[in-house]
Amino acid sequence: MRSFASDNYAGVHPEIMDAMFKANVGDMPSYGEDPVSGRAVDLFKKHFGDQAQIYFIATGTATNTLILKHITRSWNSVICSTYGHIHVDECGSPEAVAGIKLITARTANGKLTPDAVVEQMYAKGFVHHSQPAVVSFAQCTELGTIYTVQEIKDICDAAHNEGLLVHMDGARLANAAAALGTSFKEMTVDAGVDVLSFGGTKNGCMCAEAAVFLKPGLGDDFRFVRKQGMQLISKMRFIGAQFERFLADDELWRQNALQANSMAALLAEKAAQVDGVKISGPVEANGVFAFIPEDCIAPLQEKCPFYIWDELTGEVRWMTSFMTTEQDIDDFVAALKETLSNRK
Repeated sequence: MRSFASDNYAGVHPEIMDAMFKANVGDMPSYGEDPVSGRAVDLFKKHFGDQAQIYFIATGTATNTLILKHITRSWNSVICSTYGHIHVDECGSPEAVAGIKLITARTANGKLTPDAVVEQMYAKGFVHHSQPAVVSFAQCTELGTIYTVQEIKDICDAAHNEGLLVHMDGARLANAAAALGTSFKEMTVDAGVDVLSFGGTKNGCMCAEAAVFLKPGLGDDFRFVRKQGMQLISKMRFIGAQFERFLADDELWRQNALQANSMAALLAEKAAQVDGVKISGPVEANGVFAFIPEDCIAPLQEKCPFYIWDELTGEVRWMTSFMTTEQDIDDFVAALKETLSNRK
């Protein structure tokens, strides 16, 4: 049965795999000097503007951490959500590698607000406290919610008024753009985001992420941070080939994201009709959060992998991907019904 544990469980999209195969011909310059990577960079600039500075990286953790390392000093802190990926799921990498302090701010459905950002500025200039330098938030959030373009603008305005930079963790940026019907540029450059972690891996790519500096000049010298951070990949053409196909005019990224999003909506709709299942939050992208009887979790996980999201409350998370089909949904819901019926 198809896994609902994570969109990371999904394979590589066949067209992206084919693009890597086609790039596997002859010799090409290494470390991103190849023509394939050059074409991919041009596509990024098409989406984000000519001012954008793009650096390919293999993992999301490295992308987030090295960006934050580059735009902070050791006495700085980064304001993020209590549920923020950099706070919860990076194994302390921002603290250990970037050498910064993370400050968590209150959220609404996993989303930061301008007021929550401003509240963290009480120690500005106070020598005994770390000094906030960056606001970092994820689009989509860890709770599967999506910031509207206006909400992003409001956060960026509040941050910039306090002299802070804005970093967006875009591991699932494609899902958000597809859900909102916007372009990448509308959600980032036009809204005031300064630097973006652009994710491809969760939407059909393989080890393909990018640090995208949107504020002119902000990415100067990042190439040295990437090298020190052990992310200057020698055969960069294989990441470039993925992004070249991913960002092409027919927008494979959007097709993949729409499929994942629509399957999550369908899963939530059908699962909610099962007695004993409660969908616990809004389904805005490709994540479904739910409560099911505690004694049903392990038996259901044996049939289909998924994660317990909150060990204290028993809330579970079901993720869909571009590979998820309606049949996968039906099979999972059938297993869900069977598991719940067996406990009675």
